[in-house]
Amino acid sequence: MKLAIMQPYFLPYIGYYQLIAAVDVFILYDNIKYTKKGWINRNRLLRNGKDAIFSLPLKSDSDYLNICERELSSNFDRKKLRNQFRDAYHRAPYFKQIFPLVEDILQYENVNLFEYLRYAIVKTCAHLGITTEIRNSSDIAIDHKLMNQDKVLALCKAVNAKTYVNAMGGVTLYSNEAFFKMGIDLKFIQPISFYYPQFGDTFIPWLSIIDIMMFNSAEHVQICISNKYQLI
Repeated sequence: MKLAIMQPYFLPYIGYYQLIAAVDVFILYDNIKYTKKGWINRNRLLRNGKDAIFSLPLKSDSDYLNICERELSSNFDRKKLRNQFRDAYHRAPYFKQIFPLVEDILQYENVNLFEYLRYAIVKTCAHLGITTEIRNSSDIAIDHKLMNQDKVLALCKAVNAKTYVNAMGGVTLYSNEAFFKMGIDLKFIQPISFYYPQFGDTFIPWLSIIDIMMFNSAEHVQICISNKYQLI
């Protein structure tokens, strides 16, 4: 059984969905600390030929809270964010097919940050035909005080994973020997860069998954998710 574990991100780039699709079980970290200035509650879209940040505003709170303990701001204007996507992509060839998904995600009423992000990930996976089982880390019976590689190994053991697949950013964080001793094959996924037409401007890669979905058929996006990466 192949396993991947990641913290949730808001409408992340295609590589995140390639990772989900490449495994049998995908664990979302809900009980780890929220990190500022990362990509948990923000990403990039295409606006006027340039990349632009979109984000979920959060309620002011302690920097020590876990993702599952953070909440969206009471001032979060769903309509304003919806309009940002509409204005950015209303001329895109697959706007009519994708914008209802964007609206569905943005209108989700749960203010818990983790639940909101999880909803977006699950909905997007369903739209993309990704059937991987998605579980929350806190639901798995391990010692949740463990950190970093030790926690990953405990989660692998708990779900009987034989292969663990991680994003390339984890190459320096994990020891092949430690995984080998537990009978687990350690792999890393490397997305392959590819071009697709945007609005005839200079191509900007690695934007939110919404960007590639706006400019490509569902079938082509599925092919890219299945084939445009390497396991190392």
